[in-house]
Amino acid sequence: MLYSVKGELIHLETNMAVICCGGVGFRCRITMNTARRLPKLGAEAMLFTMMDVREDAIELFGFAEKKELECFRQLTSITGVGPKAAIAVLSELSPDQVALHVAAGDHKAFTRAQGVGPKLAQRIVLEMKDKVAALTAGTEGVELPAAIGNASAVGNAAQAVKALGSLGFSPSEAASAVGKLDETLSVEELIQKALRLLAK
Repeated sequence: MLYSVKGELIHLETNMAVICCGGVGFRCRITMNTARRLPKLGAEAMLFTMMDVREDAIELFGFAEKKELECFRQLTSITGVGPKAAIAVLSELSPDQVALHVAAGDHKAFTRAQGVGPKLAQRIVLEMKDKVAALTAGTEGVELPAAIGNASAVGNAAQAVKALGSLGFSPSEAASAVGKLDETLSVEELIQKALRLLAK
C-alpha cells in the first residue's frame, strides 16, 4: 500500500490533486483543508495517502498531514461513514475540531458536512468518543491532533463548552468559540475568552 506520494503538483481541483512521481500521475481525493495547504501548480508537494479498494473502484486519498489521515481512518471505521462522507467532514472541520466537537458531544457541527444527516452525525459522535479515548493512549508513528493527544486539553475544552451551555449558548456556538482558542488553557481562561468571542 502507498504510504505517501511526493512530486510535482500538476493538477488541482476543489476535491482532487494530481502529483507526478517518476512520470506517473497519482490522482488523490483530498479535503478542502488539504487543498488550502498545497503549493501552486508546478511546485513540489507531498501527501500522506490511503488506498480504498472496492469491487467497482480503486481510489487514492491524500492528506497534507498525518493527523488528518488518521482522523479519516477513524471516521471511515464508523458504520455508515464512507470515504466520501469522511472527506466531507474533514473539509468542514480540522482533525482538532473533530476531536473537540466529539468531546463536547456536539453532533450538530458534523451536519455541516455534505451528506451527513443528524442520525449519522449522532453516530459519529457516539462511536468517535471511544476512538478518541483510544487515541489518547498514543498511536505508534502517528502525530495526533493536539485536542486528541492531550487528554486534559480535551477535558478542559469539554468542560468549557458545557459551562457555556449552562449560560444559554447552544453546543454548536460554544464548541465553535472554544475551538478557536488554545486548548491548553485552563477551563476558566477558555470560558472567559470564549465569552468575549461570543459577545462579538
